[in-house]
Amino acid sequence: MKRILLITLLALTTCYYAQAQYATNIITGAAQISDWAPTLKNKRVALLVNQTATIGNTHLVDSLLKLHIKIQKIFSPEHGFRGNADAGEKVGNSTDAATGLTIVSLYGAHRKATKADLQDVDVIIFDIQDVGARFYTYISSLQEIMESAAENNKPLLVLDRPNPNGDYVDGPILDTAFKSFIGMQPIPVVHGMTVGEYARLLNGEGWLSKKVKCDLKVIPCKNYTHHTYYALPVAPSPNIPNMKAVNLYASLCFFEGTNISLGRGTSKPFQIFGAPSLPDKGFSFTPRSTPGAKNPPLKDSLCYGTDLSNAPETIPAKGRKLELKWLLEAYKEYPDKSRFFIPFFNKLAGNNILMQQIKSGLSETDIRKSWEPGLAQFKRIRAKYLLYEE
Repeated sequence: MKRILLITLLALTTCYYAQAQYATNIITGAAQISDWAPTLKNKRVALLVNQTATIGNTHLVDSLLKLHIKIQKIFSPEHGFRGNADAGEKVGNSTDAATGLTIVSLYGAHRKATKADLQDVDVIIFDIQDVGARFYTYISSLQEIMESAAENNKPLLVLDRPNPNGDYVDGPILDTAFKSFIGMQPIPVVHGMTVGEYARLLNGEGWLSKKVKCDLKVIPCKNYTHHTYYALPVAPSPNIPNMKAVNLYASLCFFEGTNISLGRGTSKPFQIFGAPSLPDKGFSFTPRSTPGAKNPPLKDSLCYGTDLSNAPETIPAKGRKLELKWLLEAYKEYPDKSRFFIPFFNKLAGNNILMQQIKSGLSETDIRKSWEPGLAQFKRIRAKYLLYEE
């Protein structure tokens, strides 16, 4: 009986310790405003930001305006300045109702800031919360603003934020033949870097267009390591509403390249998946038109599938990995396998190999073995640019 009680107490203690890993003492780059804002005095500033650029409950734009920093304009990434546009939705230029500032969209046909965009700018600031997956387009926007800055001789200040999936590196390396805005560089799906570290890598490895060098300064986070569990204070995009979705995003996003719904148009995007033709195992959902998912895949169709929203939240720990099991399971159960994949899958995978591996029935173990040489090489490159303890 004493042994059972001891094991129970140990389990409870372990559970409490896991919860206690939520960091409350991290100071983001933006929050160190008293250190870097004085360098902006008498400068004309442009910011590439969205709704995640906050210091406590105050947006960075408002904080800078209170300090009488001259903001010339705001550049916005995918989902827009307020972060409420659908994935892939083209957002035009506009004026911010709260401040009267011009907002220039850098998503769609006009992805790169031009000479005209920057002619009245002295310095650019980047402050966007990333989730650490190659196909999450904020790091593509980072690359393109670095290129614009370099080409127009403008310095770039990156205000760093923690990567909630920064404790592991996993997935296939992108083959540059499959380069797109959802994958611009030969990195794995989960790259394990903050935006500040990734900016240093782009500069250091000569990966910017025409090997230009950006005049880059990164303001690192304080009290952060790659094994710190950081809960995002603001949802990074409309369909990543909570930390469960943040954790599952890299694994479930592969379903965007299939005829399976991953829950867009429901209250649990990136926490469930299913389709009308999958077997009924007791869970179903119906995607509807919702804010941030106006026309979701399989809209108004009853889908049978799997609910992962009640699974234990994953925290930085040895053994965290990109999960293929759900994708392999869905493919196995999908009745018409010729219709399972859509061409977009290869852009997400960053190659045309993963699809063929799945079609040929390779096990997850064998698929993962094929990633190992590329991951080992990338980790050697990555190590040169890290700002935080592993």
